[in-house]
Amino acid sequence: MKSTSYYPVIMTGDVTGTASFYCTYFGFNALFESDWYVHLQSAEEEHIALAVLDGSHETIPAVARGRICGLLLNFEVEDVDRVYETCRSAGLPILRELRDEDFGQRHFITADPNGVLIDIITPIPPSAEFAAMYAAAALPG
Repeated sequence: MKSTSYYPVIMTGDVTGTASFYCTYFGFNALFESDWYVHLQSAEEEHIALAVLDGSHETIPAVARGRICGLLLNFEVEDVDRVYETCRSAGLPILRELRDEDFGQRHFITADPNGVLIDIITPIPPSAEFAAMYAAAALPG
């Protein structure tokens, strides 16, 4: 299978509010908007996309309709400290405070209005123990 695109789709009961959240706080713009689906694209990186879908829409198999569960979105950014301050100042929930991890991340975790976890990350050099687990080309710098 050769993929030509990949993006997560968040199922929700509040399509407009969820799309607005990602536009307001994470720099997305709507490329397509309907009352049941919104396709978002990063204003800074055109290959970064996200969609929001009414979880009760008929295109979803009946067995899978409803709210999402068990999802964590990772956003790698250049300056996690700046994004942390922006999110904190805006009153977004901070579920994991900003911290450095031995496995090579400086990050914090917030959530969208649906409870989807959002992990904001800046890669940092890992500890020697974790550096040994990385493929050479993937080692954070």
